[in-house]
Amino acid sequence: MSVVEITAALVKQLRDATGAGMMDCKKALIGSDGDLDRAAEILREKGLASAAKRADRAADQGRIDAYIHFNNTVGVLVEVNCETDFVANTDEFARLVKDVALHIASPAAPTYLSRDEVPASVLDDERRIAEAQAREQGKPENVVPRIVEGKIEAYLKDHCLLEQPFVKDDSTTIQELLDEVGAKLGEKVVVRRFVRYKLGEGGPA
Repeated sequence: MSVVEITAALVKQLRDATGAGMMDCKKALIGSDGDLDRAAEILREKGLASAAKRADRAADQGRIDAYIHFNNTVGVLVEVNCETDFVANTDEFARLVKDVALHIASPAAPTYLSRDEVPASVLDDERRIAEAQAREQGKPENVVPRIVEGKIEAYLKDHCLLEQPFVKDDSTTIQELLDEVGAKLGEKVVVRRFVRYKLGEGGPA
């Protein structure tokens, strides 16, 4: 059986057609063996195809919640926003905020909210380290850039909250969790900010 290559262009085509997130589009294309129409159906069934319609809406309601680890060594404050106070007061939204706080307190320990927040200097340092490691391992020069970019992607997924696998279900990322809850509630749902404290450290972690 032939395997259809899910290219970036195919993912973009589905994203442009549905407005769903890039990762959601990729998963739908994988699930449909590259069939665009079926992939669009999958996204509609999950309620994700309307995500773009919510993307430009103002999300200035929501909740701030806290989580303290059972042994009192890690604490988290997180702000999650939605569009209306009605949704902010639903049990489902409250559960989502608690789950996000729990995730941040977990060993996943995100450093940044999204890749947009990662300083260029940090990425430059990671690139230098990855290049040095690749050359030290004797990798061919023509594959070094690919190895470096792979390492950078791995770093971003490890350190950016929205790209991390959810601690309660590693088959979905935090961004996908937000999209799913937003689709159910019919509103834009975003994590605005968070802070994580660990006992003995000099500041927010």
